[in-house]
Amino acid sequence: MRARKVTAAALTSFLLAVAPAVGVTAVVPTQLPMAIAQPDASVGDIVSTSAVPDTPMTQAGNPFLTLSIETVAPSTVTTSSDPFVTVRATVTNTGDRRVDDVSVRMQASAAIDTTAGLRTSLTLDQERFDRVGDFVTVAQSLETDESRQFDLSMQLRSTTQPSLGIVTPGVYPLLLNVNGTPEYGGTARLDDARFLLPVVGLPRNPGELDPVAPDAAPLPPNTRNPVAMTVLWPLADIPRLAAGIPGSVDERVRLIDDELAGELASGGRLDTLLKAVEFATKPGLDPGGNLASSLCIGIDPDLLVTVSNMTRGYLVVDNPADPASTARDGTGSAAATEWLSRLETIASSTCVTAMPFAQTDLGAVADIGDASLIDGAIRGPADIVDGILGITSTRGFTWSTTGGVDADTADALRAAGTGTVLVADNSISPPTSAPMAQLLSTNVPATDPASTTRLAAAHYDAATAAALAGVGDTPSTPALTPAEERYDLDTDSRTARLQDALGAVNFHALVGTDRPGRSVTVAPPQYWTAGGDEPSAILSTVSSLLRSGLATPRPLSQLMAEPTSGTPVSSVDAATELDTGTVDLVRSQSARIGTLMQSLVEDPQSALTPRLFTAPLREDMLRALSTAGRASSMADKTGTMAFTRLAATRIGIDTIYGSVTVLAPGGVYTLASEQSPLLLVARNDLPMPVNVLLRVDAPPEMTISDVGVTQLPARGSRTITVPAEVDATRNLSVDFSVTALDGSRLGEVSTVSVRSNAYGQALAIITACAGALLLLLAGRRLWHRFRGQPDPADEGYERP
Repeated sequence: MRARKVTAAALTSFLLAVAPAVGVTAVVPTQLPMAIAQPDASVGDIVSTSAVPDTPMTQAGNPFLTLSIETVAPSTVTTSSDPFVTVRATVTNTGDRRVDDVSVRMQASAAIDTTAGLRTSLTLDQERFDRVGDFVTVAQSLETDESRQFDLSMQLRSTTQPSLGIVTPGVYPLLLNVNGTPEYGGTARLDDARFLLPVVGLPRNPGELDPVAPDAAPLPPNTRNPVAMTVLWPLADIPRLAAGIPGSVDERVRLIDDELAGELASGGRLDTLLKAVEFATKPGLDPGGNLASSLCIGIDPDLLVTVSNMTRGYLVVDNPADPASTARDGTGSAAATEWLSRLETIASSTCVTAMPFAQTDLGAVADIGDASLIDGAIRGPADIVDGILGITSTRGFTWSTTGGVDADTADALRAAGTGTVLVADNSISPPTSAPMAQLLSTNVPATDPASTTRLAAAHYDAATAAALAGVGDTPSTPALTPAEERYDLDTDSRTARLQDALGAVNFHALVGTDRPGRSVTVAPPQYWTAGGDEPSAILSTVSSLLRSGLATPRPLSQLMAEPTSGTPVSSVDAATELDTGTVDLVRSQSARIGTLMQSLVEDPQSALTPRLFTAPLREDMLRALSTAGRASSMADKTGTMAFTRLAATRIGIDTIYGSVTVLAPGGVYTLASEQSPLLLVARNDLPMPVNVLLRVDAPPEMTISDVGVTQLPARGSRTITVPAEVDATRNLSVDFSVTALDGSRLGEVSTVSVRSNAYGQALAIITACAGALLLLLAGRRLWHRFRGQPDPADEGYERP
């Protein structure tokens, strides 16, 4: 149920709850309406939160009955289908008492004629589903927690019996309505289940007695004006690599869990997404290559980095908050190897484009303003995808992770070399039907020469994207979905949500056939939890549209080559769900990584370079800003994972900074003179050389000369001779530390105790006086000797 509860429903619930105590006759004088309740007079045409009477609830707030759709046959109606629809469903007593006389009927509403209707039609009051069948009893009674499965069929069209009233191709909202009589209560509508039924062609009408009458024959769709279709197919996952661990040449990577192994294995989510492409693009099923031509696989480079490392063996940490702690062997190496090999094969003959790294929030990255992060999120992914898969991917194209781009993000995309950005059509202002429009930045006036750098906005249908986001075991609602198109996806079964997606994909080929230049881009969410037969069902639908002539393939390269037309547009982005503290922490830690990168020295004899060493740390920043799972019930889980990742990354960077330090000497330094040097030992525990500066905090009586840049060897130490001058005789304390080249401190401060034997200025004066006296006395003796006079100082002294 999607409409909100109001007084009438609450009152019914209350009466049913208290009925055992006060008696049925006195409390419930009349029964509730059998089929539908009367709507409020203020209800509009399509309002998802309309104030209409809804189903009664138990005192605990649970529905008395819950209806779940299991299969719909046919899932898409064609001219060769049976002339009726059969729905298999299960009704379960989820209340606190027995329910009697459980009966169900099927209802239909008019065909959807707007893209917004793909969502809002599923929240209509049930009186809008005015093509109704007969109620069929499916259970005489259901006790608490008891279920009953049933099949219900209804004619598509008929002149002799109740039918769904479908007379033309289109997409139709259907509803199953279940009534029952709770113990101590009256008969009421207790639940319903809704879904979309795409009708691309009508089969024969069995209710027409005249077999040659126009209404008796099958009715094919209008294929005179096919829609040009581009399909993005995402392969992505939530970030799995453990955080805070720098790059290495020979060490095995660590993952926070082993769930990715199951997703890559046969029957797993990523396996079925890839298998659907492999199957649907086989020459026998796609002989003209139309589906393969219209399809472009979007790949998260973070997923490729993870899977590629898994093929070489990996570890799974026991505590993601402490990735350096104990770990166990991962189990998915074989599955990763096979999956990656299959992807390499399909990528060699199919369009591939790289998603932003780890599906990171581009708006947050632009706000941080770190050029290295922007490059890693936007420009770098294509290099990663090409390097691992050995292909040349489609470049200059960015698929927005949130559905929109704000002004700062647009500027960042331009600077990173993006020529085309794919956004949701409801993020663009003013709305445009042009397949490609010039995207302006409010930060750069149109008259500014900088605005001439081409950034075009292609758009996908937001309502279709929302329907596709509902497919899978963890349905989500895209951030830019309007309020009137939102409802609780958990009230629908997985089958019903798949039907909604199939209806949305078919809609663009069936509606607006008189509009010239029709085109559509279909884009599921980047982190898509579709699995089982769902991916194949969706690709099969696209393939059927292409084969029947309702659609024509439009490769992504063709879309990108489209000239911009119409009025230049701007795009809005969803408000970031990241708090200021998170963004500031990413900014500060990214700056520390940049500082470390500048001080590391490349060793020609080592395969480990400064870029490879720091890359995982910088990528951790992007992973912490990931949008994967943010718009679904996984939001709390992914938020916790991001917080844990940031904390672990900060600890990892602190550890790296602490690995380069001045060793504290034992004892006390004794300077033999006022200019005796100090000997210090600096230690580097990093696996590569590092350039450092020596920082000294000495008292005024001591002068330390700058020793300049010192290079410390990888996993080694070096003695640093520090020229020092002391002009006082006393014990001194001097603080020494090493810093990166920009002055950021590395390691701990070492305090050195220095004992000086220098007497300073007093010693110099005494020495000078003594020297002068010695010269005076020697001169006096020489003076008397030259004059042949005895020296008075010799008086009383006789030679022996």
